[in-house]
Amino acid sequence: MKIGVAGCTGRVGKLVVKELGLDRWTGEGLELSGGSIQSEKKEKVSHFVTKNARELFEISDIVIDFTSPDASRAHAALAAEMKKPLVVGTTGLDKEDEQALMEAAREAPIMYSANMSIGLNILLAHVEKTAERLGIEWDIEIFEAHHKYKVDAPSGTAIMLGKAAAYGRGKNFDHLATYNRQGRIGTRPAGTIGFAVARGGDVVGDHKVTFYGEGERVELGHIATDRSLFARGALRAAVWLSDKEPGLYTMRDVLDLKD
Repeated sequence: MKIGVAGCTGRVGKLVVKELGLDRWTGEGLELSGGSIQSEKKEKVSHFVTKNARELFEISDIVIDFTSPDASRAHAALAAEMKKPLVVGTTGLDKEDEQALMEAAREAPIMYSANMSIGLNILLAHVEKTAERLGIEWDIEIFEAHHKYKVDAPSGTAIMLGKAAAYGRGKNFDHLATYNRQGRIGTRPAGTIGFAVARGGDVVGDHKVTFYGEGERVELGHIATDRSLFARGALRAAVWLSDKEPGLYTMRDVLDLKD
């Protein structure tokens, strides 16, 4: 199976290319078809590289995309047009971007996750179940920390965790999310989901969900120390997605964590 990597010179894209050279993936029958870039490459690479994403889709059986929201929307449209599977790990997608993925998924299998970590996606399942079992008197707060170069906040992963908690309680996430606290804000409204953000250094990704009760609290978390885990998760998703029907899937589908 020929894997194309959109954003092949980016922070995670380079790791996907590197992972594809390891025995574990060649044993799975995976090989790199090439990569795409959005601007002139600043470094030498030994594989095919193009600024034309269509060219990459044409020579690939499946494309893995770690780029930008605008680029991911364009790649989703190409996937739909060419009926090619697409794995999207781009962060910072808004509702319109996600809607574009849903529309493209009518014509092609698309797997989208703001975090490709296997461990993090297991955490999502536990957060949902914990929120379901603990009553509204348990306050939910989500903390996340990333490196100083990250441009969106809260992280896409933190939003995923918040949505998992809201879903577990059968509530609308958009009505519960609290992103800013400053000044005399009054007492904490029951049922809300609060977010706190830290940026600094070279932090790969820390996420913690805390359920605050009376006299006790429950903390569930995940710490990423190596970005290679995102590349490994994306390749595992690609293998899983390769024979699927058109539709929009998540890492929880890949890991069979839906129940």
